[in-house]
Amino acid sequence: MAELEDILNDITVNGLFSFSRSGGPGGQNVNKVNTNVHLSMSVDDFTSLTVEERGLVRLRLQNRINSEGMLFVQAQQERSQLRNRRLAVIRMAELVETTLVKKAARKKTKPSRASKQRRLNEKKRRSEKKKNRRSTDFS
Repeated sequence: MAELEDILNDITVNGLFSFSRSGGPGGQNVNKVNTNVHLSMSVDDFTSLTVEERGLVRLRLQNRINSEGMLFVQAQQERSQLRNRRLAVIRMAELVETTLVKKAARKKTKPSRASKQRRLNEKKRRSEKKKNRRSTDFS
């Protein structure tokens, strides 16, 4: 599996940045400076990933990838364009890294004898409680 540093290096070398004005904190600075960062990168440009890993990224992140195979991330939390650039790069790297983590298969287990008994005892107790609420006077 690819290392986070290798993915970060791929993004800083091959990533395409575009900027626009963002909302949020910043006062008049928001109206003057393009601090909203849009980072896009082709999945094929991740040289640190194997062909299988790139296919996995395409499959699991298909809602973030356009028809040209470009992966998109946006950052506009900070007041500074530089900090938003760093945030976008880190966000994309973490997104790709978490996509590549293989999920452990669930091991099937059976309920223990004691847990079955506890469940049955709770059912009996609940049944008794409801039974005691009923009125037995039908006259």
